[in-house]
Amino acid sequence: MPPIFAPKPTPPLVLSFAASDPSGGAGLQADVLTLASMGCHPLSVVTAITVQDTAGVDEVLAIDAEWVADQARMLLEDVPVAAFKLGMLGSAEAIAMIAEILSDYPDIPVILDPVLASGRGDEFANDDMIAAMRDMLIPQTSILTPNSHEARRLALFESDEDDLDLAACARHLTDLGCEYVLITGTHEATPRVLNSLYDANGHVQTDAWDRLPGSYHGSGCTLASAIAATLAYGQDVPAAVREAQNFTYEALRAAFRPGMGQYIPERFFWAQDAQAEGTG
Repeated sequence: MPPIFAPKPTPPLVLSFAASDPSGGAGLQADVLTLASMGCHPLSVVTAITVQDTAGVDEVLAIDAEWVADQARMLLEDVPVAAFKLGMLGSAEAIAMIAEILSDYPDIPVILDPVLASGRGDEFANDDMIAAMRDMLIPQTSILTPNSHEARRLALFESDEDDLDLAACARHLTDLGCEYVLITGTHEATPRVLNSLYDANGHVQTDAWDRLPGSYHGSGCTLASAIAATLAYGQDVPAAVREAQNFTYEALRAAFRPGMGQYIPERFFWAQDAQAEGTG
């Protein structure tokens, strides 16, 4: 008789909306690598196609908003999703479509990494897109993960203040309706990197990390996807955020530089460690 195979349990399914990065450092590829490394099965919706390498982005072609919606709805009619991860979204029209889709799944956590510009300064979001994020996506977001520049830009969109501190930015953003804001401090002039989590009641926790040398392509995508993975496994938000930061830090510590630009996080650092131990 042929062997009988018991069906294997399905890992948590996480749906990423993001732009394709042919270098594999950021965007959709970063999300897929991170989610797979953390034991989830990644589902993907392409929001834009980019011409880029490890140094920067030359061109962005946004996918038609109807195509973005069709990709997502076909998947969601087939499989149960444990978390949504949103990155670079392509256009204000696509943001509106994605927001409409998310409204049909209010119990599924939404992790929004508001990708407004590349590390080199390439602009990815115009004022219409930022307004659409603020009006339609942030109110449905479980965790918003801006760096300090992005937090100030999002918070100042309808403000005359030009020097908001990060706690004030977080308050502005939670007032828009998101449950938590994790502001990362890589760009701040502090001896260590301080990543601070806020909710509607204010400061929740701050985690401090040693600064690493070099410049990294895809660190924000990695962190947001790692949070999506930990939430998909059912962790509460503070624990999920802390575990995701630890994963990201280890991926950055093991980063490699494949080209002439930035370093790329090694999302399978644990496999490399295991290999090294096995050959030692």
